Amino acid sequence: MLDRAWIAARIPHQDSMCLLDAVEEWSDEHVRCRASSHRAADNPLRAHDRLAAACGIEYAAQAMAVHGALTAQQDARPRAGFLASLRGVKLHVGRLDNIAADLMIEVRRFSGDGNNVLYDFSILSEGRMLLEGRAAVIINADAASVL
Repeated sequence: MLDRAWIAARIPHQDSMCLLDAVEEWSDEHVRCRASSHRAADNPLRAHDRLAAACGIEYAAQAMAVHGALTAQQDARPRAGFLASLRGVKLHVGRLDNIAADLMIEVRRFSGDGNNVLYDFSILSEGRMLLEGRAAVIINADAASVL
């Protein structure tokens, strides 16, 4: 199992903004991560003393970054990337901070090349679907032009 320290060393998010605790399982096509930070009172995404379910998208984005680190060549420096679009996002709950059990964040790469990747994502807790959707990620953000 790859822990929080391993994750924090490979994604740009640090300190309390690194939301994931561990990598539970992974392959070239998917990764499943576990998180407990949704219950933390000092979670940086909390607003008005609650963590909205839409914040789960950030958990999924961090899992996508972890997947990129896991599947990169060993010598490769992690490349900057950004979430370009979301599609079909369904929030099955209104908030995450009142979910007692850990979150299981699953992302599955279904298409992509070296610079653009498409992922399906879902967040579950004890088998209950909390949110799901699809994301387009631009990996080589340094080369992307902004209009």
